[in-house]
Amino acid sequence: MSLNAEPFVRGRIGRIRLHVLPTRKFKTYAIVLYAGVPLSEAAITRVALLPFVLGRGTQSYPETLVLREKLDAMYGAHFGYDVGKRGDHQVVQFRLDIINDRFVSSGMPLLKEALALLGEVLTAPALEDGRFTERYVESEKKTVAQKLDAIINDKIRYAEKRCLEEMFRDEPYRLPALGRKEDLAAIDAASLYGTYRNWLGEAAFDLYVVGDTSLEEVTELVSGAFRLPDGPPGRYAPSAPRSAPPEPRTVVERLDVTQGKLNIGLRTPILYGGPDYPALLVYNGLLGGFPHAKLFVNVREKASLAYYASSRLDGHKGLIMIQTGIEIANYEKALGIIREQLEAMRRGDFTADDLDKTKEMLAGQLIALQDNPFDRIWFDFNASVAGAEHTAEELLAGIRRVTPEEVARVAAGVGLDTVYFLRDRKEETVHARG
Repeated sequence: MSLNAEPFVRGRIGRIRLHVLPTRKFKTYAIVLYAGVPLSEAAITRVALLPFVLGRGTQSYPETLVLREKLDAMYGAHFGYDVGKRGDHQVVQFRLDIINDRFVSSGMPLLKEALALLGEVLTAPALEDGRFTERYVESEKKTVAQKLDAIINDKIRYAEKRCLEEMFRDEPYRLPALGRKEDLAAIDAASLYGTYRNWLGEAAFDLYVVGDTSLEEVTELVSGAFRLPDGPPGRYAPSAPRSAPPEPRTVVERLDVTQGKLNIGLRTPILYGGPDYPALLVYNGLLGGFPHAKLFVNVREKASLAYYASSRLDGHKGLIMIQTGIEIANYEKALGIIREQLEAMRRGDFTADDLDKTKEMLAGQLIALQDNPFDRIWFDFNASVAGAEHTAEELLAGIRRVTPEEVARVAAGVGLDTVYFLRDRKEETVHARG
């Protein structure tokens, strides 16, 4: 398997960095705008609310129904938004998917219409008396509250959130991308509009376009569509990795649950753009990233201790999160076997066959990215945030060069930071260590 990926070309218009992938491979234009600001205790919930309110209407299309009718008129263009984290930054994302003019009998230049609409969503929102529309703000506060409630009700997501809050309790990364429910009541249309004006002047903006176009065309279209404050483009400051403590901190939380959730936070000094990142990807794949990984095989299949057992890597924070669902009485056994797998990785105790499988599955993931324009954008943006120079082809080559010794060396630098256990309210059998 190999990659034959066309490169993004770069440009800039005002404070917006432009990333354009000219290709005739896809029948649509994929457009994504990222806007990132440092995670802030004071502003986290208001920034999280912004895309929901901005998505309700613009100056030209002030009613949500009219905005949706505009999208329908653009041959059913899909418009969406989200908010997430990249390192110590809160990132708002707007996304448009629109058919290429070549495949329809359109009387309008669809890429121009799409970028004009996106520019208006971002910089010319629907207003009342110089502030956001009150009914939109109140409605979207309820939407965000429902989304936050959904995290609490989904105990897998809740356990991950709580483990991160405990592990990064004195770092901005502890803050949830969607904000906090208790902050919503104090937000009104005027205060949110003030946050919006500050956000427009501070955010790092990256606009991606994939499709049958050029950097020159996109630059021309964007120049008249986005009315941002003047200034240089914002930047993403890289996170400084921290070492795990000599002894991990154990946190036990008791709720009305019948199944235990055991989450373990690991720290590594290796970040996304570093030379050892390919080896870290292989390490995580061998530990818990795939069905043949140590956690799945030894905790779930052989010992039958877990309903699920996996690990995920956040290369922007030097974080590996182990997630398991277990019977509450199996806590000590499960934790013991997980620790054994971490030690086995440090010894280089994995087979050549498992190493090869992991490399090929990682390669398959990278190659599959090339078939989806939004996946191509996601990969490039992650590299851009990290200041990484490697392309998908270079990362693939690096993965294939990883040796067993490199994996063991990476494993030696992985430290166990936090053990979080969500259990029932019955008589306590597990004790937290501060």
